Amino acid sequence: MKQGFEVIPVIDLRHGVVVRARAGDRPSYAPIVTPLAKGSEPPDVACALIAATGATILYVADLDAIIDGTAPDLASLRRIAASCPGVTLWVDAGFSRMEGVASFLDEGLGRPVIGSESQEDATLVAALGDRAVFSLDTRGDEVLGPSALHADPSKWPGDVIVMTLGRVGAGTGPDLARLEFLVAMHPHRRFYAAGGVRGQGDIEALKRIGAAGALVASAIHDGTLAR
Repeated sequence: MKQGFEVIPVIDLRHGVVVRARAGDRPSYAPIVTPLAKGSEPPDVACALIAATGATILYVADLDAIIDGTAPDLASLRRIAASCPGVTLWVDAGFSRMEGVASFLDEGLGRPVIGSESQEDATLVAALGDRAVFSLDTRGDEVLGPSALHADPSKWPGDVIVMTLGRVGAGTGPDLARLEFLVAMHPHRRFYAAGGVRGQGDIEALKRIGAAGALVASAIHDGTLAR
C-alpha cells in the first residue's frame, strides 16, 4: 500500500555520540558539528532533526554494532526514543540473528532495519517479513551481503531502503536510475533512497520516479533541506 513521501532524518551513533557520515568511510566519522544542536549528544541531535523536518520516522545507525559486532546501544536508543515522543525509530544495529532482533523488539524501541551487508543468507529477512525494514546495501557497483538476497525480491518486506554507501554525505545526488528500476519492477513495495540527497530538487526527482521517501542527514544539517 502506497503512502505519502517521507523525509526520514538520519543519525549515526559511534561510541555514544552522533557522528557525521562521509562517503561511507565509517571508521573516519567524527563527532558531528551542526548548527541545529549544541554538541553531539544523541537526544539533542535527534530532537533538532525532527524539529527541522517535522518527520515522523527517525533512522538510527548504530555503527559500533554494525562495524564491531557489539550489542545495540540501548542506552542511547532509549534516550532518543524518550526525547522524540510520537516518532518511530528505524534502527540498524547490524542485526544478523533472530535472537538479537527479538531482544531489540522486546525493548519496544522501534522497527529493526536488516542490512544486507550484515547477512549470511536470506533467512532473517524472510522470517521477519514486514516487522522489519530491509536495507539493500551497495558500495559503488559492489553489492554488499549475499548476492542471492539482492536477486530474490520475494524475500523482501514492504519497506526497502536502497542504501548507496558511497554517496552518503558526499553530495552527489541519489542513485535515481537504480531506484527508478526497482520502483518499476516492484510497484507494491515502498523504496526509500539513502545516500546523496542534496536538497529539494532531489526530493522532487525521487517523488517523480515513485520513491516512497528518502533518508537524509547532511542536507538537513547544511540547511539545503528544511521543513
